[in-house]
Amino acid sequence: MAEDIASIVAVAEDNMKKAINHLESELVKIRAGKANPQMLDGLVVDYYGSPMPINQVANISVMDARTISIQPWEKNMLQPIERAIIAANMGINPQNDGALIRLFLPPLTEERRRELVKKCQGEGEHSKIAIRNIRRDAIESIKKLEKNGLSEDAAKDGEAEVQQVTDSFTAIVEKHLQAKEKEIMSV
Repeated sequence: MAEDIASIVAVAEDNMKKAINHLESELVKIRAGKANPQMLDGLVVDYYGSPMPINQVANISVMDARTISIQPWEKNMLQPIERAIIAANMGINPQNDGALIRLFLPPLTEERRRELVKKCQGEGEHSKIAIRNIRRDAIESIKKLEKNGLSEDAAKDGEAEVQQVTDSFTAIVEKHLQAKEKEIMSV
């Protein structure tokens, strides 16, 4: 029975790591004043009728601290890429010169920085909710084991261990949010 609890805790910990990885990938997409090609991750372009990630139809590179260049592999993809960027409502207007698209990132205003911090906090809250749901599922599994003959003390120890793992992952979420907020708010 003890190995059952250990496996429940291990599965919960693994799932919480996935929630943290998701948070990290979402926070990278939120710009903090510097150009980053990962800002365009998740942007989908209409490629001859089928949706394709932008990085599979174009070469994305950073020209300088505030400029991203997108060079499509086919010239006729310039318009669909431009439309996808506008539709994504990123607050960036694409500049098309007929061969490549440049994205000039405007300096962030104080108001926009606060909006980005709120967006980061929203992503953090989603991660915390996911972590709490994983904790709930793990505790329910332990309670099922208790009904099937696990001692009450062992069940309480298992629940305490799950809570300890949950607290450590919640602290990691907070650390990521503080670092991103500091990055966004620094001028």
